This record gives sequence, C-alpha cells and structure tokens, in this order.
Amino acid sequence: MPESVRPQHTELPAVTVVCSVLIMIVLVTAQVTVGGQNQDDCPRQPFIPIYLQGFVAIFFLLWLCNKCDMCNVVCYCVTAAFFFCWFIAGSIAIYSIYEPNYNKNTTQADSYCNKTLYLFAFCSTTLTYVLLGLVLLYCCCCKQQKQDDDTQTLLQA
Repeated sequence: MPESVRPQHTELPAVTVVCSVLIMIVLVTAQVTVGGQNQDDCPRQPFIPIYLQGFVAIFFLLWLCNKCDMCNVVCYCVTAAFFFCWFIAGSIAIYSIYEPNYNKNTTQADSYCNKTLYLFAFCSTTLTYVLLGLVLLYCCCCKQQKQDDDTQTLLQA
C-alpha cells in the first residue's frame, strides 16, 4: 500500500496534552482548596481532606520527574505507584462511609462529614475512575487498530 494511502498513527495532539494539563492544574488546585478549607470538618473519616490535599504532592513529583533527566523512568514509576496507592486509599475512605450524615448538629458528632467536602471528594474520585476507564478504552482501541493495520499491511505485501 502506498505510504500516502496507509493510515497514519499519530501521537495525541499537543492541544489535547495542554488541555489535559490545564484540567489537572485546576482539579489539583480545587482539591487542595476544598481539602484545606475543610481540614477538620469530617470526623467520620478524617483522611478525606488529607487525601484531597495529597494530590498536590503527586503533581509536584511529576514536575520533579520532568526536571530530572537521568532518573526519568524510575521517577515516573515511583510516582505512578504512589498515585495508585494514594488513590486506592482515598477511594476506600470515601466509599466506605457512603453516605455520611451531613448535619453537624447531631448528637453523634463522629458521624458528621461536611457536605461540600464529601461530595467534592466523591465526585472527583468517581470522575477519575471514569476518565481512567476512558483512557484504557482508548489505549485498547488504538492497540487493536494498530494490530489490524499491521495485519493488513502483511497481507498486502
């Protein structure tokens, strides 16, 4: 098949990467803000505000990985492992108390969790699961498309 007719596989466009980074910056800023403002407002699960604020550490680690030339792969692997463990710990903290009491004036203060804090953590974590699923689906589709193109090229040769 002539080179001009063969389907071309390209990397993600730069606009997509820039938009993804900007969305990450906005989300991390919102997580740190909501987690910081409600630091002591969830006695039912005190890890939730800490979980939200911890994403700034992951963002900082990614920034450091880009600055380090020799340890790039190791740095990314460590950051990915940290993100995975942090995300699972936060998911357990959030989903294990679904749905908490939002009323601060209850007789049992330990069962209370700030509504804004909890719902923000719940929605941002659930959105992250959805986005990870879409990325995995996209990667699988691209891999299958590449295999189909390679098979087609071999058959035409």
